[in-house]
Amino acid sequence: MYSSNLTTNSPTFSPDCRIPDFYYNAVQISVVTSSWYRLWSASNIDTYGYIYKDNFNPLIPFENLLTKDDGSCGNGQFWLRVYLEANTKYILVVTTYYPSVTGTFFIHVIGRDSVVLNISIITHNSCWVGGRCRFYTKSIGITLDDILRDEIRRNMTLNNQTFMVKMSAALTMIMAIAGLINSILSFLTFQNKELWQVGCGMYLLASSVTSLLTICMFVVKFWFVIFTHMNTTFIQLSVLQAGCKSIEFILQLFLYLDTWFNGCVAVERAISVFKGINFNKKKSRHIARWIILILPFCIMATIIQEPIHRELIEYNEIKHRLQKNKIERHVWCLSRYSPLMQNYNTTILFFHLLGPFIANLFSAAFIIFGTTRQRSTAQNKKTYQEHLHEQLREHKQLLISPIILVILALPRLIISLLYGCLNVSDYAWLYLTAYFISFIPSILVFVVFVLPSELYRKKFKESLLRCCRRRQQTH
Repeated sequence: MYSSNLTTNSPTFSPDCRIPDFYYNAVQISVVTSSWYRLWSASNIDTYGYIYKDNFNPLIPFENLLTKDDGSCGNGQFWLRVYLEANTKYILVVTTYYPSVTGTFFIHVIGRDSVVLNISIITHNSCWVGGRCRFYTKSIGITLDDILRDEIRRNMTLNNQTFMVKMSAALTMIMAIAGLINSILSFLTFQNKELWQVGCGMYLLASSVTSLLTICMFVVKFWFVIFTHMNTTFIQLSVLQAGCKSIEFILQLFLYLDTWFNGCVAVERAISVFKGINFNKKKSRHIARWIILILPFCIMATIIQEPIHRELIEYNEIKHRLQKNKIERHVWCLSRYSPLMQNYNTTILFFHLLGPFIANLFSAAFIIFGTTRQRSTAQNKKTYQEHLHEQLREHKQLLISPIILVILALPRLIISLLYGCLNVSDYAWLYLTAYFISFIPSILVFVVFVLPSELYRKKFKESLLRCCRRRQQTH
């Protein structure tokens, strides 16, 4: 015999997917011998019994259901006759005929051999999103929504939010200010038309713009997540739908554009070293204009599936225990991919991360070894190794910069590939830190490209002095 209680602390589900708040108790059944068994209840409350094979999911109570009964034993007690197989997991769910009923119950079992009854704890699966009998399976990848959703307090101001939300808001604004300063300084440097004589200056000017746009979209994404989860009830569904489909897509577009422009800079530098005095500056500018024009459309073509497969999931949850008849609105923005599309997504992620990195690394190696070969041919007094050491010291930033950038971008790749069923709240700080780190490259254009270059530092100073003189003349 097995005994237990249904209390106000017991989990609830909706057996018919219409009426909620039925308290239940899940009991795992194990048998040694495969045979027919009889189970019935004894209680002063009207009980209802369900038997499931393998697994019981409160969100979909009809799945894996073998049998059920509510009053065959008389006096509102269930009586179940079921064939149970050895080495198979069965779940007996004991609930009531009416919702929100509590009380003590006993379970009696008769069969060919002994039966073991143990309490079964039904844990919430992070793969499932939704309300009763209407759930959706999450795809691979962890988003900012997943990281902050459980940390955001509903219907409360920012001052009353958790420490994580406040800290992430402060970091977001710090990154926004840093990104604005980076873009202004970079734009001051590369708006100098003398740097437009070759494609590198044009790529870096475009990168100054896209890095600012990336940080702006990052800020928009963060505050959209915060405000929509703080005030879900008052925000129109059309606004949430538009944000769900567009913000992440635009953010990815600018992020990938920024990295590919940096890759284009490296490739052009390698070509200029390879061609030497035969390098055609006019052709370089012409190609750069076309690449800057065409590259956004090429990247959009590779990620166009993102808004197509993103959808807004809305469901209401009725809260009876905390406040009677309170309906809580939940809205989730999910990406749902087929296995084939998920493999494509993974390939695209690696392509947009490793493509520019490989271009930077190989171009840097080509510049260093190509220049070394030219110097060793023209200057025979030094050995090849001495020339190589000189070039490594002179161009070490060409090797160090792409390695640092790809290390900073790796966390975004990792969290994009993590299994969507992970319980993010257990390591929320870790995932949040990784997410923020992945946007640091977008605020380092000035540090990576301008500060190590004597030519770019000189042009920056000239542009800065020119701006100061104009300001003095206006006053």
